[in-house]
Amino acid sequence: MFSLFRKKTIVPHVRLTGIIGSAGRFKQGMELANQRDTLKKAFSLKKISHVAISINSPGGSPVQSHLIYSYIRELADKKKVKVIVFAEDVAASGGYFIACAADEIYANSSSIIGSIGVISASFGFKDLIQKIGVQRRVYTAGKNKSTLDPFVEEKEEDVKRLKQIQLELHSDFIKVVENSRGSKLKDPEKNNIFTGEFWTGKTALKLGLIDGIGNADQVLKEKFGEKVIIKNFEKRKGFLAKKLSSSISDPFEKIISTLEEKTMWQKFGL
Repeated sequence: MFSLFRKKTIVPHVRLTGIIGSAGRFKQGMELANQRDTLKKAFSLKKISHVAISINSPGGSPVQSHLIYSYIRELADKKKVKVIVFAEDVAASGGYFIACAADEIYANSSSIIGSIGVISASFGFKDLIQKIGVQRRVYTAGKNKSTLDPFVEEKEEDVKRLKQIQLELHSDFIKVVENSRGSKLKDPEKNNIFTGEFWTGKTALKLGLIDGIGNADQVLKEKFGEKVIIKNFEKRKGFLAKKLSSSISDPFEKIISTLEEKTMWQKFGL
């Protein structure tokens, strides 16, 4: 009789997808600025004990990754709720950084997990512009202002400076993972956990990078019962953004932006 009046468990579910950070002039990537309201609404539901977040991202900006991670933890601590993250196709690099905001992380056995490292990639065009007879004219105030200019010979001191920045960023990433996973991690040095390698969900579970195998619907029903109400929250693309992304702009910029994004996903076989 009394079961008729029993309140059903509600679990807010947020989806975070795509490249993290700037994705071009006419394409919006995942940033705190465009995810803040969605996350805030999800955590603002009354009488909740958990918030679920699905992540599908190959990474991107370390700053935006850290900002989103910190905001999720801030909301979780303020509202005193637990966070469960579900990795979809990939939660790698910045995607895994954000996943570390969770109290528990789940993935599909075929999900790609990890890539705990920092990368910077560019091209060198010095020989090309000489061949086609183009003169490069750059004027700076500050001797290091043109560091790693792709149109001049690479300098050893510039590479060394960049490597130092990468080591600092990598150190921050490692601390976040260690604080999140703690003793769950299985011998990080021996298993190359912090070298930038990535694994399937099945192997990531053995390494302690995730807590279990399963998708959102399955795990949430196992935890809260078949009648759990999963309330989905996902940032919708506004009318103006849709028009801008579909409008004809600089075709070269669109090609470069698409190639960069495709490269990030294809790194993980997607």
